[in-house]
Amino acid sequence: MPEPLVIDVVSDVVCPWCYLGKRRLEAALAQSGGAEVRWRPYQLDPTIPAAGVERKAYMRAKFRDEARLAEAHARLTALGLEAGIAFDFEAISRSPNTLDAHRLIRFASAAGKADEVVERLFAAYFERGLDIGDRAVLAEIGRDAGLDEVEARLAREEGVAQVQADMDAARRGGVEGVPFFLFGSKYAVSGAQSAEILAAAMAEARA
Repeated sequence: MPEPLVIDVVSDVVCPWCYLGKRRLEAALAQSGGAEVRWRPYQLDPTIPAAGVERKAYMRAKFRDEARLAEAHARLTALGLEAGIAFDFEAISRSPNTLDAHRLIRFASAAGKADEVVERLFAAYFERGLDIGDRAVLAEIGRDAGLDEVEARLAREEGVAQVQADMDAARRGGVEGVPFFLFGSKYAVSGAQSAEILAAAMAEARA
C-alpha cells in the first residue's frame, strides 16, 4: 500500500480565510480521497498581549476604513454560508493572542484529535464569539474533545518552545500569509483556494 499523502496546513485560528480554507480542503478530500492533514501554527499578529485586546478598536486601527471592514465581513459571511460556516463577526469582542490555542492544537495532535480541536476553535471564535485566548475557554474546548489537564499543561508552559520553533520554521520557509497548504512536501498552495484547485494540487503531489 502506498503511504498516504501528507498535507501540512499552516494557519491561525483567528484567520477567517483559514476557516474557509479548512472547509474547502475538506471538500477537496471528499473529491480526491483521504490524506493525513497536519496543522501547523502561525500567528497573524504575535504582538497582541496574552490577555488579548478589544476587537473593535483593534480592527479599526488595522483597517482604518470601517466601510472596507464591513465589506470584507459581508463577503466572508456570504462565502462562509456557501461552505456551511455561520460567521458572526459582531459576536466577537476580543482579538486574542493565539499562542495558547496553537499549544492546544499541539496537545490534540499527539492524541490524534487535531482536526477536531481546530474545528472547535474556529467555531468557538467565529460562530460563538468566544475568547480563545482565555485558558478556561481552551480547557473547555480540550475537554469537549476528550483531552485531560489542558489548563494545567498550559499553565506550565508546555509546548511553547515547540510552537514558536514551528512558526519560525514556517516564516523561514517563505510563508507570509495563511492559509498555506503544502502537499506531500512538493506542491504549495497559498490562500483559501477553491476545492478544485486544492484537489488538483493533491493529484499532482500523488503523481
